[in-house]
Amino acid sequence: METLLNFPPEYKQAKLKTLPLRDQPAYRVASNANGCNLAELLAAVVGGAQQIEVAEGLLSRFGGDIQRMYKANVAEIAQVHGIGQQTAVRIRAALTLGIRLHEPTGERPVINSPADAAALVQYEMSLLEQEYLKVMLLDTRNRVVDIIEVYHGSVNSSQVRIAEVFRPAIQRMAPAIIVVHCHPSGDPTPSPDDLVVTRAIVAAGKLMDVDVLDHIVIGGNRFVSMKERNLGFG
Repeated sequence: METLLNFPPEYKQAKLKTLPLRDQPAYRVASNANGCNLAELLAAVVGGAQQIEVAEGLLSRFGGDIQRMYKANVAEIAQVHGIGQQTAVRIRAALTLGIRLHEPTGERPVINSPADAAALVQYEMSLLEQEYLKVMLLDTRNRVVDIIEVYHGSVNSSQVRIAEVFRPAIQRMAPAIIVVHCHPSGDPTPSPDDLVVTRAIVAAGKLMDVDVLDHIVIGGNRFVSMKERNLGFG
């Protein structure tokens, strides 16, 4: 059970009680969520009499960086004073919902350029702290059938099994794929290992009659198309 009984003295006078209704987080979010700052949005999620103090403590713990907060697990969030397991789960869910807004819905997106492909995964993959490799499955009209995570760890020729890259395409009978992986360093410049892996994937695609349209490297919310740079696609 969560408790606020052990808050330090400066928390005894709840800031929420000193605010008029129109300035309280819940009212502000209901009136104009886009006009709220991070502390107000978090306070509305946290709830309770000490919601403002807890939200400020949460921001302080993660340096005011919402991306760092997103990367934290529930246990790390729950360590912040005034936040128990249940509240930490709610915060984690709220942050993940924000990420889901960037996922395609409704009509299947059509890939006409590397930018189209990158836009589908760039935001989320830029936040990852490990290298992840995903495969976009495309139909004959270059519409996205699915995006499958096939690997995470160090993307190099000794670790990535090429058969695993093509397994989703074979299972779903997709005629074409786009490979995407991220660089947690924030630099999307392809590495020598990226080049080796790309050559192996392109060669395997020709043998399996699956068209490898591109290998996109994402880092720091930027991307590089290895096909456009003719890296591994000779």
